[in-house]
Amino acid sequence: MVVYEAQLSKFLAGYQHVNQTKKDVVDVVEQYRGLTFKLEDFVFNDGNSKELLNISGTIPVVYKNNTYHIPICIWLMDTHPYNAPLAYVQPTSDMQIKVSMFVDHNGKIYLPYLHEWNPSSSDLLGLIQVMIVTFGDMPPVYAKPKEQVTPYPTQPFMPQPGGGPGYGLPYPAASGAFPPYPTSNFGGFPSYPGASGASNPPSSGYPPYPMSNPSHSGYNSFFGGQSNTSQDGTMTITEEHIKASLISAVEDKLRRRIQERVNQHQAEMDTLNRTKHELNEGRAKINEIISKLEREENELKTSIGVLVEKQKTLEKSLETLEKVDTIDVDEAVTTTAPLYRQLLNAYAEEAAIEDSIYYIGEALRNGVLDLEVFLKHVRQLSRKQFVLRATMQKCRQKAGLAG
Repeated sequence: MVVYEAQLSKFLAGYQHVNQTKKDVVDVVEQYRGLTFKLEDFVFNDGNSKELLNISGTIPVVYKNNTYHIPICIWLMDTHPYNAPLAYVQPTSDMQIKVSMFVDHNGKIYLPYLHEWNPSSSDLLGLIQVMIVTFGDMPPVYAKPKEQVTPYPTQPFMPQPGGGPGYGLPYPAASGAFPPYPTSNFGGFPSYPGASGASNPPSSGYPPYPMSNPSHSGYNSFFGGQSNTSQDGTMTITEEHIKASLISAVEDKLRRRIQERVNQHQAEMDTLNRTKHELNEGRAKINEIISKLEREENELKTSIGVLVEKQKTLEKSLETLEKVDTIDVDEAVTTTAPLYRQLLNAYAEEAAIEDSIYYIGEALRNGVLDLEVFLKHVRQLSRKQFVLRATMQKCRQKAGLAG
């Protein structure tokens, strides 16, 4: 585990949530020994590439009571676990992807667990467990059919389950990877002595055909109700029997292949419909963003127009002021409402009283006024100053100005 963490810390240098991602990866590689992690370039649909950590290898999947090892690859975004990872099936040269509602023709995996990814409750270990359960019902790969040299092979093409982990291990055969001749009531096609007139016994590996008996009505009906029996009581296979058997096998094979094609195309249609739905949602979001940008652009143009008008007004005022030699302060300072005029007058008068009190104090210190006269005038001015300050406070409250 220490080796894992040291190497992961180096690989996750560019990730935003290193501790959470490291714990996720370590839990997976310790639980599933067939998986390893590495840092590689991932190419997005727009052509951009980025170095991302991926977990690749095989996971054990139980299909029809047999364990197969399915090759997968999981790419972790640099914002993991706050964005869902990208999962793919990676078939080897002797495998072929089986398209379904969970896997598209490129091998990309679609699962509700990925679609509803929640960083607080979803993790890689849960994702792999969901894959194992899902692929146990619907395997994502199957064996490619091999070219057969002999017209009647001794066994169908189907890898045997078992073996250790690795990409070259067995995997389930899908309904599209059919044996050259499907099995029937006989388990295979031996050499038919009736076809050449010889009396050689059937080839090894196939049981002899059942003895002729009136109770074998099911066997006779399989060949159209016709059977020939030799004098010693053994059944003779004629060319008509072989022809009927071959026709039945071919019909069964074609029926299964047609059904496989229908299922494959249906899965592709489901994938395309899902992609169409996602594109429509993206288009709606883009249209909403465009509408918002257009509204903001119109508001910006309106604000620019107002600023241009204000600028012109200021320029005219500056030109007027430059032409005037002297400025009358009383005319320059104007108010827009009677309440503001009252506030301005009270402030100016209160400031004048403040100056008067200061100069009276200076006169007292210089001996120009005696103390009794000083106190009399200061008392009068202070009362008037208090009234003016109260008036200013009320005016500011009425105007909604700061106190």
